[in-house]
Amino acid sequence: MAKLEPYKGDYYLWQYVPSLGAAVFFILLFLGATITHFIKLTRSRARFCIPFAIGGIFEVVGYAARGWAHNNTGSIMPYSMQSVFILLGPVLFAASVYMTLGRIIRNTGAEHHALIPIRWLTKTFVMGDVVSFMVQGGAAGLMVSGSSANLGRSIVIVGLLIQVIMFGFFVVTSLVFQIRMQRHPTPGAWDGRVDWRTHLHLLYGVSFLIMVRSIFRVAEYVLGNDGYPLTHEWTLYVFDGSLMWLSMLFWIIWHPGKLSRPDMDLEMTGLRQPGGNM
Repeated sequence: MAKLEPYKGDYYLWQYVPSLGAAVFFILLFLGATITHFIKLTRSRARFCIPFAIGGIFEVVGYAARGWAHNNTGSIMPYSMQSVFILLGPVLFAASVYMTLGRIIRNTGAEHHALIPIRWLTKTFVMGDVVSFMVQGGAAGLMVSGSSANLGRSIVIVGLLIQVIMFGFFVVTSLVFQIRMQRHPTPGAWDGRVDWRTHLHLLYGVSFLIMVRSIFRVAEYVLGNDGYPLTHEWTLYVFDGSLMWLSMLFWIIWHPGKLSRPDMDLEMTGLRQPGGNM
């Protein structure tokens, strides 16, 4: 029977025995969503959706590690794996969200409506996302060592706050673009193939879910090991796992793959193609 075991001396990695049933359930949810994302990715060849699909892999690995930890609460490996992968999966979701806005603006020919010059728009948000990824990823390693755990949590909070701030700025940028487009629509705004309003609503919805999840994780780390979130497992599944699975589901239903165009395939790297706008 699974029981709570110390990692070293009287230091416990977990405040409860992780639920095996909940972990398996979410593994199946994220596995199904991730497979569907890769199928859609293959069909649409929308490279800006690659980070979202990879984020799904991170979620699957993270919850698999939680299942592994059920009978290994004193082992550092499953604890560190679930901590890192579940923490970083949404950062990859965010990268696709940011790049999708750039595709919407380019496909509608509305670069002049962008709050940030289009050549910097995607780079600005993705670089913020990379910084958040690196900060959280580096700090996650510190959290699993007893002596540096508090420092690691503090750095993770900084990384999460960077993500929340960037999302807030992103939503403002998207709203400004939408207002300007509604007041002065471009010819591309009437192209039914783009359906820019639906794609913007998708970005708002997914951004909201990731922001709520990030705010929850900030509260989780601020309250510490004795706080309610880290002593009650259900909070992670409700305010992180469920919200991120819904993000993947929304992306599947309103998949922005139609925004993919050959002259924009290298947007992530900022390279220019012949006849393109990069």
